[in-house]
Amino acid sequence: MSLVSSAPYPRRAVPLARRSHRVPIAIGSTISLLAIAAVAYLLWPTWRAQPVGDPDRTPVSIGETLFNVPTKAFRVKFQRHSGPQERVDLAFLYPSLLPPERPKRASPQDVEEFHPIDRIFVSIAAHQDTLDPQMRLRTIYPRYLAPASQQIEDGLTLRPFVDGSPYGSEDLVTAEQPPLAARCTRDRQTPGMCISERRIDGADLSFRFPRQWLTQWRDVATAIDRLTAQLHAVRG
Repeated sequence: MSLVSSAPYPRRAVPLARRSHRVPIAIGSTISLLAIAAVAYLLWPTWRAQPVGDPDRTPVSIGETLFNVPTKAFRVKFQRHSGPQERVDLAFLYPSLLPPERPKRASPQDVEEFHPIDRIFVSIAAHQDTLDPQMRLRTIYPRYLAPASQQIEDGLTLRPFVDGSPYGSEDLVTAEQPPLAARCTRDRQTPGMCISERRIDGADLSFRFPRQWLTQWRDVATAIDRLTAQLHAVRG
């Protein structure tokens, strides 16, 4: 008859070498976790949250050139997004240069009444290696200008384009201080409009405004400079 011993089995001793390896592994893991936490803290976004709705400005890249556009200034709804675009069309109230509020629904009375234009229209498009506006002003326009010029305002010179030329129904107005160059259609059944162009890196900016504003051309030239600086301002 065999006897079964009830004495417990002795516990196996953990080798000293294995225990000695666990200590540096634990220390290394703790250091790694602390390092990850420190990096995550440093890289955690610190920008201020925007209120619900569209942000104040939308960054767009046109011709690989960055512009910060006031979101409310977009005239075309599908252009109202950040990232690369070929062209954007904008509008700014004059003289405040603020983006206009959303238009309210017009009544029949509003349609019948004449409302003068109260804003500057701005288009930004990739130039795609076309001739620089300043080079066009110096080399192309003079071929089609009439020889006579006239001072229409203090410091502002007007020269008409000859009939039959590509710009036959327009005049060229220029000034030096502050600098301004614009092609303007003539007043006919509809009021004349002026367009002033300039280039920034890979994009051309076109500013359109009523011809009647030439009576305050210095203010208009300053407004164009201000809009250019605001749109191209890259905020860190």
